[in-house]
Amino acid sequence: MLVIGSHVGFNKKTQLLGSVEEAIKYKANTFMFYTGAPQNTARSPIEDGLTLEALNKMKENNIDFSKVIVHAPYIINLCNEEKFEFSVNFLTEEIQRVNLLGVKYMVLHPGSHVGLGIEKGIDNIVKGLNMVFQNVKDTNQVIVLLETMAGKGTEVGSKLEEIKKIIDGVEDKSHIGVCLDTCHLNDAGYSMDKFDEFLNEFDSLIGINKIHCIHINDSKNIKSSHKDRHENIGFGTIGFDNLIKIIYNERIDNIPKILETPYVEREYPPYKYEIEMIRNKEFNPNLIDLIINQK
Repeated sequence: MLVIGSHVGFNKKTQLLGSVEEAIKYKANTFMFYTGAPQNTARSPIEDGLTLEALNKMKENNIDFSKVIVHAPYIINLCNEEKFEFSVNFLTEEIQRVNLLGVKYMVLHPGSHVGLGIEKGIDNIVKGLNMVFQNVKDTNQVIVLLETMAGKGTEVGSKLEEIKKIIDGVEDKSHIGVCLDTCHLNDAGYSMDKFDEFLNEFDSLIGINKIHCIHINDSKNIKSSHKDRHENIGFGTIGFDNLIKIIYNERIDNIPKILETPYVEREYPPYKYEIEMIRNKEFNPNLIDLIINQK
């Protein structure tokens, strides 16, 4: 079954209900959101009434709540020793918020080692995750998904071996998994036109059963560029046909696929139209003009 959606908003007035309504507008059957601005710690209390309304609306529109994704804030960086205590505390709080919402999966950027080196960065991530999982052990139902990164700057997680080392070091492996990102993988040096070969490598190192989300993005950059610049579906270097083959690969069937492609002219969300292309398996070279003219 194709489980396809996109990033959507989440605001203090409508919360999860607003997120669901936006996803429905895009004709999606899943979605991903932040519980607040990804760049700061400002958060509103979760309102159970809005969550209940959202759950009912999801049932009415055939959205499987178990496939919905939360993304952790960017400001969490377990690698950075200066921000380590803050990151542990804030990630603990975010997991508690996600538990209140009832969402099962949270995507987390592993972090940037900011000069400490990969090995020390990995050690800090492992230490931080073990502390967080200990903090929430009595109530936690959330699985944290380490996102594969492009390798920009001092990012950790651009190589599968680095993701494996983190998972190996986490004590509670029932609450750790992986989120693939096609743009990041391309920019990190993995060939997205040979996705089955990539899955074979992933399976031998980590296990395909650890993949619980896939960010579907084209890339503005050539393979191994380490730049992390997303492009609209079919308009980048990965290409529409390769992305369709990834999305419909039977080995990752029923895993949520989430679009994080850029707004057209930084104003118009492309998701409704990109999801339509994906469902039809037909590229529309006039997509950008179509989106602008529909507004």
